[in-house]
Amino acid sequence: MSERAAPFHCPYCGEEDLRPGEQGHGSWECAACNRGFRLKFLGLLARGVRRADHEGDEQT
Repeated sequence: MSERAAPFHCPYCGEEDLRPGEQGHGSWECAACNRGFRLKFLGLLARGVRRADHEGDEQT
């Protein structure tokens, strides 16, 4: 079985100085901005992710 995924960057300041939080599973603390946050995996999307980068494309 694989290890659990960990965030690489703080969602607030973008720094990489993260540590697991004391509040339980999925909680992280950023030493750079002194914020705590929690991550939770919600599940896979049924249809997948569609990107909006093709909005300006026109087919002729």
